[in-house]
Amino acid sequence: MLLVHSPLLAEQAVAWKAGAADVDITPDYPVRLSGYGSRTEEATKVAQRLHANALALQWRGDKPAVLVCVDNCGVPGAVRAEVLKRLAAGGRALADERFALHSTHTHCAPMLKGVLTCLFGEDLPAEHAKHIERYTEDLTAHIVSIVTRALDKMVPAKLEWNVGKVYFAFNRRLKTDAGFQNAQNFSGPTDRALPVLCVRSADGQKLIATHISYACHCTTLGINELHGDWAGLAHEELELRFPDSVCLIAVGCGADQNPYPRRENRFAVDHGVSIAKETVRLINSPMQTLNGPLNCAQREVMLPYDTLPKQEEWQARAADPNKWTAYHARQHLAMLGRGEKIPSALPYSIQVWNYGSDLITINLPGEVVVDYSLRFKREFDPARTWVNGYTNDVPCYIPSQRVWEEGGYEGGGAMVYYGRPTRFASGIEDIIAGTVKELVPQDFSTRRVMVPASPLSGEIRRQ
Repeated sequence: MLLVHSPLLAEQAVAWKAGAADVDITPDYPVRLSGYGSRTEEATKVAQRLHANALALQWRGDKPAVLVCVDNCGVPGAVRAEVLKRLAAGGRALADERFALHSTHTHCAPMLKGVLTCLFGEDLPAEHAKHIERYTEDLTAHIVSIVTRALDKMVPAKLEWNVGKVYFAFNRRLKTDAGFQNAQNFSGPTDRALPVLCVRSADGQKLIATHISYACHCTTLGINELHGDWAGLAHEELELRFPDSVCLIAVGCGADQNPYPRRENRFAVDHGVSIAKETVRLINSPMQTLNGPLNCAQREVMLPYDTLPKQEEWQARAADPNKWTAYHARQHLAMLGRGEKIPSALPYSIQVWNYGSDLITINLPGEVVVDYSLRFKREFDPARTWVNGYTNDVPCYIPSQRVWEEGGYEGGGAMVYYGRPTRFASGIEDIIAGTVKELVPQDFSTRRVMVPASPLSGEIRRQ
């Protein structure tokens, strides 16, 4: 059968340009790992190599946009800002809203300066702090390098996407008589969607990159060795299957989601392989074409904290037998002693990208609980909505109103480790959701039914 392609489809197929780059970011020196406060020694063993990946996209004559994914517990906004500054100085300026920096949140990657500042409940040895600063600089330089290379490698391309499902994420919050704790809770809300963006050459013959996201903590492993966890293993598996392409893995709203089973390497392998298999299935199935333009919007809001402790409260906490509580209090007493004002709110930058009328991606900083992605998939067309957490900054946990009212670790307890003065005030969910609603084009509030145009072609048409 002779298939006739319309001039419009042919024009759309080459309207995109894309380029991708990968870099090994594994340190060759000892460095403290982030994510778990119980590890007191620097890591010296590499169980799996770490990567950062970049994908540059451009629709026709528009300015390019760049996605970066990094194997790290959390890349801070300060590193992102420095990357943009260096790119501009090198003649490769990117608009702030057109740069999305995702962290995989593996708990087996190096500590970065300015993230989880009270994680260990004590000052770090000078040598440990020196290595953290060195790695922060090394990572910054690596990100600048891969963004530049991805921009330089842009060629005509076409974009497609689809959504599958993977099932190893489970809600970890369990209610007890004493409140909420981290535990396996099979009845809690989850979002097991696996959105996959596929970037091919204009003729469809070469896979340039895949970009995927899954709402789950990267906490299968707790070893004091460098490792990408399930995200790193999925990356490894996909680049083995597609050796000439780049795989970018992000994390959705998985702050209250853990991988199960966990704590053994074989489970991390299983989870990574399950991600890779579902991605391959989607790539080999009919996917939905993504058209432009790629519109990018960003807005900063302030998320207010609850009532700040007074001087005497900080002094009482500084004597607490819990070393993390005491250390956190001493840091804030030191701020007051220097005449610094303890902040009453957290700056929070919300980013929304829309690929024409085909897809929106909502990028949220921090450890965002699953209620946010579920809410946005109710408020907008779920067939065209993709939500990421851990993007552009990882300042702390971002609880929903439900989780805030329940309390527990995600509801406020983790703020100690992040060095924030106290939990958030009630109502931050509506601040975030209201801002997202203002940034998302109205068209995405209308659901569309997607049906195959032909059982032979596998093309998709809208109704």
